[in-house]
Amino acid sequence: MDFYALARPALSFISPETAHGLAISALKAGIVPGFSEPDDPVLRTSLWGRDFPNPIGLAAGFDKHAEAVDALLLLGFGFVEAGSVTPRAQPGNPKPRLFRLDEDEAVINRFGFNSQGLEPFVARLSKRTRRGIVGANLGKNKLTEDAAEDYVAGITATAPHADYLVCNLSSPNTPGLRALQARAAMQDLVARAIAARNAAVPEPAKRPPLLVKIAPDLDDAALEDVCAVALATGVDGIILGNTTISRPAGLRSSHKEEAGGLSGRPLFALSTERLGALARLLGGRLPLIGCGGVASGADAYAKVRAGAHLVQVYSAMVFHGPGLVRDIKRDLAARLKADGFRSLTEAVGADLR
Repeated sequence: MDFYALARPALSFISPETAHGLAISALKAGIVPGFSEPDDPVLRTSLWGRDFPNPIGLAAGFDKHAEAVDALLLLGFGFVEAGSVTPRAQPGNPKPRLFRLDEDEAVINRFGFNSQGLEPFVARLSKRTRRGIVGANLGKNKLTEDAAEDYVAGITATAPHADYLVCNLSSPNTPGLRALQARAAMQDLVARAIAARNAAVPEPAKRPPLLVKIAPDLDDAALEDVCAVALATGVDGIILGNTTISRPAGLRSSHKEEAGGLSGRPLFALSTERLGALARLLGGRLPLIGCGGVASGADAYAKVRAGAHLVQVYSAMVFHGPGLVRDIKRDLAARLKADGFRSLTEAVGADLR
């Protein structure tokens, strides 16, 4: 029985944020069944000394407070990213702040890093058995002037309990946050973040990799700056991208002019093109995670061929339900084999060669 197909009509009559809260509650209660289908071996990959059963991850933003990471892993994700979490609890922006663009299979949000803060987030991560790969996505409080200070606090608290860490520098809903992607600001922040990670986990072999998450709206010059900083500081990887502040032509929903970041299907072309541009600049020197508009195995495959070592989904689950993860993996495996690739790794960046 498709639980989501039964629930979807009812969920469409309530606010998107309420529906999201119900989804988290259902996952926590074990109401949403997992998927036991084993992953095709062609999907296995290894990065940062970690073995991923498949490359399809859940992007940050779904489980902001690390409440349901294990239930989400049971849906078949190769990894789950919790957050964004800020050091101190904050309510975020006023409601309504989440909008479904049903006609476009898109979402606009302006949450503004609503967070319960580090204390409950870390408490939940520390109590779980370390099965499956779980990342912690870190943000800054709205009123913090020294942004790096907040990222250092987040890293210090979460590094012992997460499999990887992400400095989210690209949410459009916190004033001044995207300015942290500028070269000088990013250089200072990342250097301090890496120092904090190293201090929190002194043994090099046990340190979680540190990634930065950047926007799909960056032009070539900005991408060059990001690459220069990442390579100079020793960042372990880059996620591209977050939501976009642009509004692609052809959006049909009455919500299309709402302020905030747009995600979902209309983001796919932009985020994939920018991913390819970033991959060309890096020339294979850093692992990349492709995020933005993935709704099918074909979409995931395009991200991989553009240079992504791993792929994240989120908004498409709003429209297709948790079974989407299984469908993406099946189709991705079939496409890899059809093109003669013996492993996912062989296909990474195929369109760039």
